[in-house]
Formats: sequence, structure tokens, C-alpha cells
Amino acid sequence: MADGGRLSRRGFLAGTLAGASSLAVAPAWALGPGPESGQPFPDKAGAAARSVFDRPMRWAQLTLVEDDPGQYDPQFWLDYFERVHADAACLSAGGCVAYYPTRVPLHHRSAWMGDRDPFGELLAGCRKLGMVVIARTDPHATYDDVREAHPDWIAVDAEGRPRRHWASPEMWVTCALGPYNFEFMTAVHEEIVSGYDVDGIFSNRWSGSGMCYCEHCRRNFRAGTGFELPRTLDPGDPARRAFISWQQQRLFELWRRWADAIRAIKPNVCFIPNTGGGALSLLDMKTVGELAPTLFADRQARRGLMAPWENGKAAKEYRAALGAKAIGGIFSVGLEEVYRWKDSVQSEPEMRLWVAEGTANGLRPWFTKFCGTLHDRRWLEPVARIYDWHHRTERYLRNEEPLARVGLVYSQQTAAFYGGERAREKVEDHILGFYQALVEARIPFEMVHDGLVDPDRVGRFKLLVLPNVAALSGRQCDELRRYVERGGSLIATFETSLYDEAGARRPDFGLGDLFGARLAGRVEGPMRNSYLTVEKDPATGRHHAILAGLEDAARIVNGVWRVDVTPREPYTPAPLTLIPSYPDLPMEKVFPRVPHTSIPGVYVRDLGRSRIVYFPWDVDRTFWEVLAVDHGRLLRNAVTWAVNEEPPAVVTGPGIVDVTVWRQRDSMTVHLVNLTNPMMMKGPLRELLPVGEQRVRVRIPDGRTVKGVHLLVSERSPETRITATYVELAVPSILDHEVVAIDL
Repeated sequence: MADGGRLSRRGFLAGTLAGASSLAVAPAWALGPGPESGQPFPDKAGAAARSVFDRPMRWAQLTLVEDDPGQYDPQFWLDYFERVHADAACLSAGGCVAYYPTRVPLHHRSAWMGDRDPFGELLAGCRKLGMVVIARTDPHATYDDVREAHPDWIAVDAEGRPRRHWASPEMWVTCALGPYNFEFMTAVHEEIVSGYDVDGIFSNRWSGSGMCYCEHCRRNFRAGTGFELPRTLDPGDPARRAFISWQQQRLFELWRRWADAIRAIKPNVCFIPNTGGGALSLLDMKTVGELAPTLFADRQARRGLMAPWENGKAAKEYRAALGAKAIGGIFSVGLEEVYRWKDSVQSEPEMRLWVAEGTANGLRPWFTKFCGTLHDRRWLEPVARIYDWHHRTERYLRNEEPLARVGLVYSQQTAAFYGGERAREKVEDHILGFYQALVEARIPFEMVHDGLVDPDRVGRFKLLVLPNVAALSGRQCDELRRYVERGGSLIATFETSLYDEAGARRPDFGLGDLFGARLAGRVEGPMRNSYLTVEKDPATGRHHAILAGLEDAARIVNGVWRVDVTPREPYTPAPLTLIPSYPDLPMEKVFPRVPHTSIPGVYVRDLGRSRIVYFPWDVDRTFWEVLAVDHGRLLRNAVTWAVNEEPPAVVTGPGIVDVTVWRQRDSMTVHLVNLTNPMMMKGPLRELLPVGEQRVRVRIPDGRTVKGVHLLVSERSPETRITATYVELAVPSILDHEVVAIDL
């Protein structure tokens, strides 16, 4: 049998296994955008599966450890699920450890299971509670008997050595792209779906644990691309570029293999991979959005230097691809640090703020508990309080559409083919900086995938922001031009459109005609001690609107990297002009050698209904690194000027408050998440600190009238001023989260 031929289960049980071939079609973002679907939310996953997963609003996950059977109390967990109004559950089933009496050869049963069926017992209990249930599998590691029987199933390092598991040395790391997953785990999934009444299979760590150089990967990659497997992460290497596309092909083939096998047994049961996210995500989110009936954002908690709005960011990134499909937000009851304290307990304030950010941005909460034995009970009551409020206010949380008019674009192809090993610095940090600026400015916004900028997806936005979206295809550039022709505005930074979709540098910007600038030379940086002159228009004696609040500043700090560009046509005066770097030591030498130039630090263009702002420097990335107030103000002003309309909600008051606006069937909501805390950028929070009065003005949708206004967290009915166009009210205080609910 050729690699990739589907074996029958009988053939598998007989032990005749083979590898799997590679697909011939590259994923969308590897080759550039495909044909427009004409559908706002493209979906190939099936209406029945979507319907099943749209119903649950609160998820519970219990991930058993191998010695749980026989010593943990399953009834405790079922009672807790009922108490917190959980309407869906993810339960451990198989893969590394089977928690049911499997008959698949080499499928390792829990050594503590005896003749019991822990998975079946929990499943039956959840079904009695009316819960949706998915079975969790994890195929990333296996045991000595598997390696002895099938050494080709084990991942191999670059030196040709089989890989021992990094944390459990008695185990081996499996190859995700060969017969272990394609055949063995297919049989496991078929067995689970055949024997149990589940709604889906949720697979964790299914996509591999780094590069594998096993015989199947070497042979299939060579056959599919003509290259040997790369030994570098540099996307400039042709073999590495080919591998990025090939790996996705293999994983999407595996996804479809499992999904087809499951549906062949029970058509309404689906496969749900643990995958997805933003620019640094492995799989093309456009294709993911088409295949998945639902997904779960696995951003369990903060670690290191991380803002709590990262959970909201994950929600927006997933929604950019999945559209109106339900998205769960996995949160850990414990710490999520690199030291893997899996039996730890998170502080209640930290947990509350993290879940509030996810809820405000459209995630349906999913708590995850590792180990059925309780070592620390302190998380139980906080989660119960969170879920009880969520249950009571559920009708206001069944969102139908976000009302934001600003879209922040993220680009996986830029991360893969332009960023490479430095993608976090060169790509993600630009996104994080602009995200922080928008949150501080209290501007409602959504994320947009750069492969989905067709009119059906972006037509509802007045402004698209391109934070160093360096790698864009010609088709994508054309789509953005058409967006501008329809009246949309653009803001772009640094090297946006200077590279094609494969990471090859262009002779000039793909969007240079919109920017009003052309490439003149090299990229300069890292710059030290460089500034920008704040200029007035000599004709009017006034500053441009993007300089609001900077009128008394003769100059502001520059960024760290800049592109040498020149205007395509006469452009004077620029609102900001360059002061080149000059020495910063010794102190006696700290003075500008060139005190003034006419080199623009920003290009601002008014094109009728559209407005364009281009920063030829890393204002967003530098803002994320330095958090200079002037840079944040500049980004806010640029957005306000480019949008040129009032946002759907205006919130004024002290502190940092994340604002999101939603429409439901008979209502609209404004979520206010209080991020004002000394531990905002480095958790965990010690306590929640209330912020003072917030004035809220909400624009009422055309043709709708207001029936009532409620504050869902404080459970108050505030005094309101209602006109035909607006609702105005004051929120006296916010501890962590408040929701203004407007019945229409």
C-alpha cells in the first residue's frame, strides 16, 4: 500500500500499517488568498455540528491523571458541573492514556483503571445533566512497547535519534505527521465514537512537538517538495519555506482524515483540534475557520509580562476566522508559568479579570482542571461565582454581531515568511503595541485576518489598521485598494506591503500609491536618540489633528527602526519631520547635528471618504516596548482622524477601561472591563481595585427604540438620558467588569 492509503480498521488491527502521503495543495496563506467565497462566515463543518456547539455557554473540562481512577470522586465533579450551570464538558478519553476499556492494540490503559470505565461513567453523568460532551485525546507521547513494535512511529531529532519525552523520560515523543496519528489515532477515535455517545473529539497536542526527521517525514517531504528536510528556521531558505507549506498540508490532511473517519460512523459528530490563534499560529486560520464547527481559545492564563487583554485579543483573532461560530475560552484555575505548576491555584482577582476580558470579547468560559483529585479547593467558589453570574445574564451574552468600526489586521504569512525566528519581535510586537493603544483610547475594535479582506468580511469597518503587515500578495493589495475605493480608511506602519506573500522583498511598497510614499533606501536601526519635530501648517498656523495634545511639544521621541522613504509627489508640510540620531554620550556631545529636516515622519492623506495614515517607522512596536505616552496619543489620534465618525460607544472617565460593543437579538451591550491595576502588565493580580465614575454614551441602531437600561454586574437600573439617537448614563464605579445592557 502506498503511503497515505486509508487502512480499514480490520487492516489496522492486523498490524499492517503504512505512512501517509502529502497533499498537493498548499494552504491559503502559504500561497496567498484564494477565491472569494461570497459568504461572510465560510463554513464546511456542517450546520448540525454548528447547532450543537452554539447551545452551550459554559464549559467544564476535567483532565484526568493516570492514577485518578479508583481514588477520585466522579460524583463530586458531576455535582459541581450542575452547581455551576455548566452545559458542556470535555472529558479525558484516550491517546497517551485510555480511560475506557479500549480494544485497540497498544492503546495504553490507565494502570489504575481495573475493570472500570472512568470515561464512560463521567459521560453518562454529564448526559443525565443534559450536557454537550466532547472526548479529549492526546496523541503526542507513547510507551516502550509502541516503540518496540513500531519504531517508525517515534519522532526523530536532527541527529537521527528517537526523542525521549522531555518531561516524562519513560515515554517517547510521537511523530504527528506519520502513521501513529494517521492510522493508530484514527482507530482510537473510531473506537471512541463507535462506543460512546459523544458530540465530538477534541485533540490536544496533536500537531507535533517540533521538527521530526523520521523516515516518513523525510520521504514524504522529499516526494512532495523535492527538498530534504530543512536544518534551519530561516524562511529565506527554500527548503524552510517549502516545509512551512508542507507541514500545514499534512496537518490539514490529518484533520480531514480524523473528521471523515468520525463522520462515517456518526454524521453529526465532529473533530475539533486544539489549534488556532493569531499571527504566530501554526495553521492557516482562514482554512481553520472553514473546517471547524467551533474552536476553543487555549489561552489559559497570563505568564511573564502580559496584559490581561490578551484573552480578549485571542477572542478577536479566532472570531476573525470563525465569524459567528461559537468560541470557547479555556482558562486555567491554576498558574500558567513555564515551570508547569499544574496543581496550583490562581488568585481570584486574576481569574476574574482574565475571564471578564474573554467574556467581554465574546468567549464562552471554559474552566480546565488537571487531575480529578483536589489538592487545593480555593478555586471552586470563585469559578462558581463567575459561572452563576454568567448563567443569570446569559441572554445578554448570546452575541450576534460586534459593532466595532475599526479592524486591526494580523498576518500569519508575514509572521512565517518575513518574521521567521524573530516573528514575535518583528510582527507580534507591532500588533501588541497597536492593541494596547486602542485599549487605552477606549476605541471598540475587532481583529481581521489578512486572508479575509474581501467586502463581506471588512465592509462593516470604516478603518483597517495594518501594523507592519509586511508580506502581502498582489491580490491582497488590490483588495485593500478596493476597500479604500469603497470609502474605507487605512493606517499602516513600517514595512507594510514591502514584501510579497512568500517573503520576497519588492522594489517598492505594494501599497505605496495609497501611502503617497516610495522606497528610497535602506531600513535604518536600531536608532538611538532620534526625534521627530512637531510641525505646524504654515498656511494656517495650526497643527494637524493627529497631533492633538502634542501642540506644546517642539518634538517627540522617534522609534527604533525606520524605512527610508520619499514622497511620491510634493508633500509639505508633514505633521512630523525627522531629526536624525545624534550622540547620547558624553553628555557634552548630546546635541542634534541636524536640528531640522523636511523628511516626513508620517504621511497623512485625505482621499474624499477615505483617509490614509502611513508611519514609515515602528511607532507601534516601540510603543509596546517603551509605552511612551506621546506614541500612544499619536496612534489614538491617527485612528480618530482616519475613522472620521463617532464610535458606537463613547466612554469617558479615569483609568484604563477596555470597551466592547455588541448586538444581541433584542438588545445591545457595552462591556467595560477595568484594567486599572498596578499588576496590569505582570500578573497575577493581588486585588481588584475599583475605578471611578464612567460616563457612557451609546449610539442607538437606526430604527430601534430603547425599552430599558440595566447594569448587569452591579444589578442597578441607572438614571439615563434617552433620545432618538443616543443613550447616556453614568456608571458609578467598576470593580472588574460592568455590562451596560440596553433592551431594544
